[in-house]
Amino acid sequence: MDAIAAELADEIKTRSATGAAAKLATHDGPEIVAALLRLSPGFTQNVLGALPDEARERVLAAAPEEISRQWQRNAFYEPNAVGRMMEPVVGAFPPGQTVGETIERLRELVKTAFVTYIYVTDAEHRLLGVVTMREMLLSARERRLDEIMIEDVFALSASTPLQDAMKQVLDRHYPVYPVIDHDHRLIGLVRGQAMFEAQAIEITLQAGSMVGVSEEERLATPWKQSFRMRHGWLQLNLGTAFLAAAVVGFFQNTIDQLVILALFLPVLAGQSGNTGCQALAVTLRGMTLGELKPGMEKPLVRKEAWLGMLNGAGVGLAAAIGMYVIASGQANDHPIMLSIVVFFAMIGSCVASGLSGALVPLGLKRIGFDPATASSIFLTTATDVVSMGMLLGLATILII
Repeated sequence: MDAIAAELADEIKTRSATGAAAKLATHDGPEIVAALLRLSPGFTQNVLGALPDEARERVLAAAPEEISRQWQRNAFYEPNAVGRMMEPVVGAFPPGQTVGETIERLRELVKTAFVTYIYVTDAEHRLLGVVTMREMLLSARERRLDEIMIEDVFALSASTPLQDAMKQVLDRHYPVYPVIDHDHRLIGLVRGQAMFEAQAIEITLQAGSMVGVSEEERLATPWKQSFRMRHGWLQLNLGTAFLAAAVVGFFQNTIDQLVILALFLPVLAGQSGNTGCQALAVTLRGMTLGELKPGMEKPLVRKEAWLGMLNGAGVGLAAAIGMYVIASGQANDHPIMLSIVVFFAMIGSCVASGLSGALVPLGLKRIGFDPATASSIFLTTATDVVSMGMLLGLATILII
């Protein structure tokens, strides 16, 4: 049974929650339980939610009572809440219990569970304090737990979003954290490892979200399902790419007369796109880490615009020199004006891309979407349209 469960758990780890549920649904309840117990609590909860109702009932009936009760309790919390990652409370005792009595109880508990701290709770399960194993070993057996416990206990609220919880535990590094409800009742434990693992997965998913890859897609996702998930975003990207093509088409006469400009269209698009991605990365990082407080949006936008202008001036100067050398080598009649066009187009493009890199995620967040969702697609469209429009528009005004 253990070998089967281990093999099954290793297989479903590579799948999305939906894919894992589809794989598990055909197995018996005890087999599913054994496999789920080898997964992280948060992923386990997602898989349980994706199981068909009949299969979920089989699993809950086959699981040990305290595990089943904990899984059902966790299901009431939001997908990104700490409460989704809770494990059953192990090692909770009343304040009047002696050290000797607690040690005898622990002798049985540690045979089936890993106990890190002793939690002291009242008759209503409210968290009163915590006792470390060191205090247990050094205290006399007749002393009561409420005499040796630490009263000022750090605990996480079950409804706290994972990102906020990560900030709270950043300088603590405890192996296990108690989780309480709004009445301060101890309702579960969450391991630091599980929190960091969930946060790491969330960060890796962000890169995919920026280009329209669903969070559900994994390496083991069937190609048909991957096609359905990705193709819609590619069609959207194609539609936005036509905007850039329309800009080039609008200035077709300018390109016919100054073919040399075609050489610098990808140069501007590449430089402004990279500038925008830098701004986008900093903005998303600030949102993820909670550094972007209310009222900081305008200073952020101004900063990225200023950086865009400075960086645009630097790379614009180099690009202008390149344009002058190439235009002179081709005996063009307007090498200096072409250099000026490239210089100012690069500055304008980088300013616009810096603004877009900050405004795109801020705008998506304001209308209720994940700031990372397809940000790269919208950013690329904005930078391509502006960079090509600036170069061809200035050339039309100043040279043609």
